[in-house]
Amino acid sequence: MRDLTEAIILVGGKGTRLQSVVVDRPKVLAVVGGRPFLAYLLDQVAAAGITHTILCIGYRGEQVQAAFGETYAGMSLAYSQETTLLSTGGALRLALPLIVSEAFIVMNGDSFCDVNFKSLWEWHIARQASATIVLSRQSDIARYGRVSFSADGMVSNFEEKRSGAGPGWVNAGIYVFNSELVRTIPPEKVVSLERDMLPRWAGHGLYSYQCKGRFIDIGTPESYARANTLFVKDRKK
Repeated sequence: MRDLTEAIILVGGKGTRLQSVVVDRPKVLAVVGGRPFLAYLLDQVAAAGITHTILCIGYRGEQVQAAFGETYAGMSLAYSQETTLLSTGGALRLALPLIVSEAFIVMNGDSFCDVNFKSLWEWHIARQASATIVLSRQSDIARYGRVSFSADGMVSNFEEKRSGAGPGWVNAGIYVFNSELVRTIPPEKVVSLERDMLPRWAGHGLYSYQCKGRFIDIGTPESYARANTLFVKDRKK
């Protein structure tokens, strides 16, 4: 089995909804539990044995590069800088020349899911998947939308966000992608993984991995406040 050695973290967004409480930095540098939120994600991938991480930077990207430099916890860090904001899919496609692995982890920079990367990687390889998406079970999917999948885990549909939708499985913002799949993203265009590419890939080798670990995001002032509370508790344990 191929080893898991590389991760790409999407950290280029403006975080418009969060700017009322985080005004002077990109949201991945928002302080959570006394540390930049991105540090928790880098800790997570380093603990999984990943040796090379690419940070897809955009809005105030120079602050991210200044904060973390070229190495972190034994990993080498590389930076793919957007000159115009390309959204999640466009940013990932832009980073393709820096990617050296056939398959790799991709993570949203504004959420944390307590997933076992080794098990996720083995699941992806065993199914010969083109892509695998980590799902988290939520009591109310209104903010996220619902992901539907078959008994063997293959993703069949993405349901749009809507109020009153109830419980379900949601996109946790962590993926395994094969490099040839990333090449199908249109280059140098604004492309959303969530809205444009993932629905297109459903039914074509896109599998789900259901994670029971906690899922935290910092996309709104309310969820940012909750994340602060949870990570402060962790540090006190």
